[in-house]
Amino acid sequence: MLFTLLQGGEQSPYGSLLLFGSIAVVFYFFMIRPQTKKAKKAKKFKEALKKGDKVITIGGIHGKISEIKDSNILIETEGGHRLRIEKSAVSADMSTGAANASPEAEMQQANR
Repeated sequence: MLFTLLQGGEQSPYGSLLLFGSIAVVFYFFMIRPQTKKAKKAKKFKEALKKGDKVITIGGIHGKISEIKDSNILIETEGGHRLRIEKSAVSADMSTGAANASPEAEMQQANR
């Protein structure tokens, strides 16, 4: 294809169309699809939280879930303090170990 560009002759419009099509396919499989998978996994993780789970927030606070409402949860820390946080602020579920870690926590572990 580069050789035909250098010759300066007639170009087929299908060559550039094929190039842009292949770029779109690669973009989809390397950028969009993994992001949607990650979002689905994070949503499933947030919905699976239940009372009594030990969690870590994105700020690093460890606590135990004592109450769950629509978009927020109430966690109790070791000192007996109770904090109301958004569900989106939960980073990992430590009840059963690292098996239930959220995608954010898995990414942090991978970057270490």
